Amino acid sequence: MPENQKLINFLNQELSNFAVLYIKLHRYHWFVQGRHFFKLHEVFEDLYNEAAEDLDEIAERILAIGGKPLATMHKYIKETTLHEAQADDKENEIIHQLSEDYKTMIKEIKETGVPLTEEINDQPTADLLNDIHGRFEKHVWMLKAYIAYE
Repeated sequence: MPENQKLINFLNQELSNFAVLYIKLHRYHWFVQGRHFFKLHEVFEDLYNEAAEDLDEIAERILAIGGKPLATMHKYIKETTLHEAQADDKENEIIHQLSEDYKTMIKEIKETGVPLTEEINDQPTADLLNDIHGRFEKHVWMLKAYIAYE
């Protein structure tokens, strides 16, 4: 087993999370309703475009360190730690679930991903994970602020 196999496995888990998140954000983009429709429709589009970029970056990093990125929905669903979007979620439920997804991925990056990069001294992967971590913390803060007075 290659020295970095645990890291490759972790990155494939996060790749799976990004694939599920990407689909979930599309669902939210298409199905959100209510008085904040226009703003949330736009925000969800920005977030799924960001998720698509992250998905690509993670897959390319897996390739760069000698791994094989997962590339089927079946494998993504099997490996993800997130849940698919549920039918007819209300606006606040959508915001809450999205915030929880970001928190889950932050926790995984902090507790598993970054320590794995440190074990094998893989600074470029650590940098990638830390960048995602920072952006996700900002997303959680903004989502929390968005529903603070509901």
